Amino acid sequence: MTNSKVTSSEVAKLAGVSQSAVSRVFTPGASASKATIEKVRKAASELGYRPNVLARAMVSGKSRIIGLVVAYLENHFYPEALEKLSNALQERGYHVLIFLAPNTASQIDNVVEEILDYQVDGIIAASVAMSSELSARCQAAGVPMVLFNRSQNGPGMSAVTSDNIAGGRKVAEFLLQGGHRKIGYIAGWEGASTQRDREAGFVARLAEEELSLHARGVGNFKMEQAAEATRAMFASDPPEAVFVANDHMAFAVMDVLRSELGLSVPQDVSVIGYDDVPTASWPAYDLTTVRQPANRMVASTVDILLSEIEGEASGPRHIEIDGPLIIRGSARIPEGQT
Repeated sequence: MTNSKVTSSEVAKLAGVSQSAVSRVFTPGASASKATIEKVRKAASELGYRPNVLARAMVSGKSRIIGLVVAYLENHFYPEALEKLSNALQERGYHVLIFLAPNTASQIDNVVEEILDYQVDGIIAASVAMSSELSARCQAAGVPMVLFNRSQNGPGMSAVTSDNIAGGRKVAEFLLQGGHRKIGYIAGWEGASTQRDREAGFVARLAEEELSLHARGVGNFKMEQAAEATRAMFASDPPEAVFVANDHMAFAVMDVLRSELGLSVPQDVSVIGYDDVPTASWPAYDLTTVRQPANRMVASTVDILLSEIEGEASGPRHIEIDGPLIIRGSARIPEGQT
């Protein structure tokens, strides 16, 4: 028995085709006739042949690998979004390497440096903050990067988000129409563009009615910290309504209000989140929330990244996609709305 690897020339000989035909069959995006594909795959199966993707990448200069870096997966929006991103990229002939990184700029930079060592064709950074130095480093390496659900100041990097400012305004409008005036806000991680924009839109709409936040806490997108912020916020002179910067924290807020403080949602206090993760529709929470349009965000992210990889992009693009307010039962519903 031999341990030598089967070569593409052996496959070509058994299939009765050229070696270049074998290469085309195993190259994503390359063309080959149905008959050729069947003969080559049959021969490859009989011989136990597997194409050497790394060797092909060295020859072509293209690995067809996308590095996907994400800071955390506790928020259920991200596992769903990562699955959609992976599926969309695989449909376009790319494979995905996922890297987890703490959400600090220096540590993110270290992880992306590691990703570059894998000779990836492009990078998608989901829910992470990037330094301007790292952006320049990726550009120098010829590796395009797209930010997903984050943006950064400056024009250097493409980014795709929901329209967070508009989303914050929609929440404020709904609470105002519901008759609320003492309104609180629990922020996410304050280094995140999504957090800043959601709060900015929310506060701006309140200001148009000459209102400011009655109370403010910081949950840093963590359930435990959101729960603690809720306890502090309701210790004295509590608000009538709370906008929470994402659903993940909103669940903790509702649990504290009902289980610890004995309050009824929405009879005693209205709660609204952001993302519309699957748990938001569960009867236990029935959370009113702004839906992040994940399918459209993923499609735009993939289109931008692949156009940059293929040299078809005219420059960095910043896309904000509007998402609807999904009305359920966790917040007082204004008269005339359902």
